[in-house]
Amino acid sequence: MTTHRTDVLVIGAGVAGIGVACRLRRALPGRDFAILERRAGIGGTWDLFRYPGIRSDSDMFSFGYRFRPWNGTRVLADGESIRDYVTATAREYGVDKAIHHGLRVLAADWSSEHQRWTVTALREATGERETWVCSFLVTCTGYYDYDRGHLPEFPGAERFEGVRIHPQHWPRDFDHTGKRVVVIGSGATAVTLVPALADRAAHVTMLQRSPSYVLSVPSVDRITAWQQRFLPGPLVARMTRRRNIGLQRALFRTARRFPRATRRMLLAGVRRAVGPRIDMTHFSPAYDPWDERLCAVPDGDLFRVLREGRADVVTDTVETFTPTGIRLASGRELAADVVVTATGLNLQAFGGATISVDGEPRDLQDVCTYKSVMLEGIPNLAWVFGYTNASWTLKVDLAAAYLVRLLRHLDATGRTVAVPVDHAANATDEGVVDELTSGYIRRAKDVMPRQGREFPWRMVMDYHHDRKVLLSDPIEDGVLAFGGPGSARLTGP
Repeated sequence: MTTHRTDVLVIGAGVAGIGVACRLRRALPGRDFAILERRAGIGGTWDLFRYPGIRSDSDMFSFGYRFRPWNGTRVLADGESIRDYVTATAREYGVDKAIHHGLRVLAADWSSEHQRWTVTALREATGERETWVCSFLVTCTGYYDYDRGHLPEFPGAERFEGVRIHPQHWPRDFDHTGKRVVVIGSGATAVTLVPALADRAAHVTMLQRSPSYVLSVPSVDRITAWQQRFLPGPLVARMTRRRNIGLQRALFRTARRFPRATRRMLLAGVRRAVGPRIDMTHFSPAYDPWDERLCAVPDGDLFRVLREGRADVVTDTVETFTPTGIRLASGRELAADVVVTATGLNLQAFGGATISVDGEPRDLQDVCTYKSVMLEGIPNLAWVFGYTNASWTLKVDLAAAYLVRLLRHLDATGRTVAVPVDHAANATDEGVVDELTSGYIRRAKDVMPRQGREFPWRMVMDYHHDRKVLLSDPIEDGVLAFGGPGSARLTGP
C-alpha cells in the first residue's frame, strides 16, 4: 500500500474543494496540501450532472468565488459554464496540479498519539489502496450520494416498456426528439428539465405530487451589463455581488416575517407569467415561502412552454406504471415514451467515508457543528457545508477564510491541534438543516450533524452573521481547545 504525506488534505475537487484550495494557495503559499477527487474531472456536482438544461439555481454573482468573480452577465449559468469556471479557477491558481483523481476515500482516522490523520483511499480503476497522512483534514464532499439518486418505489415500474431515466445518471447523447416525456417531480431539477426537453419532445408533462414556489428571474443582469460599460470590471463585480447578497437575504427574511404577503407576491408573478389558461392550483404550495428552496426559472422559460402548450403540469400521485405510461390515483393515464424521475437525492456525509478518532467511529448524528465549520470532539477537521437558503459558495468562501485564520493561529502559537469541546451538553434532536422541509432535507436528519441549543453549536444560515463570526471574532473563544507537539491532552485558552 502506497503512503503519501501532506500537511492539509482536501477531499473533493468540486466548487467547495477548489475554493478552499485556492484560498490556501493565496494566503499560505508555503503550506503543502493535496486534493483527493474520485472523479476524472474537476467540478464535483457540475461534472456529475449532465441532464438537459442543467443550470445554477443561485445567481452567479454571489455563487462565484469572491477572489475570482464571475464576469459574465447571465444570472443563472448553465452547467458547462460553471464547470469551465471552476476548472479555470483551479488552473489559474495552480491547484489543479495538486489534485489526485480517481481516488475514493474510504476511511479517515485521527491519532491523538501522533496528532495526525490517516486516510485510506481506493484507486477505483485498479482496486489498489493508498494511505494519505496529514495534519489537517478538510472534507468538501457535499451532502449527497454520487452513486445513486433518490428513487421511490413506484408500483409496476418494471412493466413500463419505455425508457426510465434519473437525472443524476443521464445517458450520454440520449435523443428525446419526438417523444412523449413525463417528468416526475416539482423541484429545481424538474422545472429545469421541462422547458429544456420541450424544445424537441412531442410533449412534456411535469407530474408533481405537490407544487413548489417558482420564481421567474431575468436571464441577464441588465444593471450589471450597463455598469460594465462605464466602470472597471472588479468594481462592478463587487457591487453586483453585494447587491445580490442583500437581495437574497431580504427575500428570505421577508418570507419568514411576512409569509402571506410573500406568497401573494410570488403567486401573482406566476399568474402574470402563465396567463389565465393555466390552473393556479399547480403553483400554489401548501407550505409557506422558503420552507423549501424557491425554484428559479430564467425569463420564465417554464411558463413560456406551458403557455405555448408544449408542456403541461399535472398534480396527482402515481397509482402504477403501465406498459405505455403512468396511471394516476385519479384514474387518469399519462402516455409516455420516456419517464424522468426527478425525485431528488440520496444523502450521505463525507462522501460515504467513515470517520474515527483513535480507532473509535464517530457518527455525525452524535455531534454538533462548531461555527458551522468544525465538528464537536473531532480534532483538526474542517467540514465545509454551504448555505441552503442562499448561494452555496458564500459559506464555502467564509469557511475557507476561517480555516486560513485557524492555521495561521496554530502556527503563531506553536500549537498543532484544535478541537471544539462542548462543555455544556448543548446537543438537541434538531438536524443542521431542519429550517427547510424539502424531502432531501428531511432525509438529511439521519446522516448530518445535530444542532446545539445555542451558538456556536447552531448552524446559522446568515451570511452577515457568519462573516463576523468567522472573519473577525477571536479564534480563542473558550470553546476551541488546543494541543501542542507531544501533548497528550488538549487545553483551552
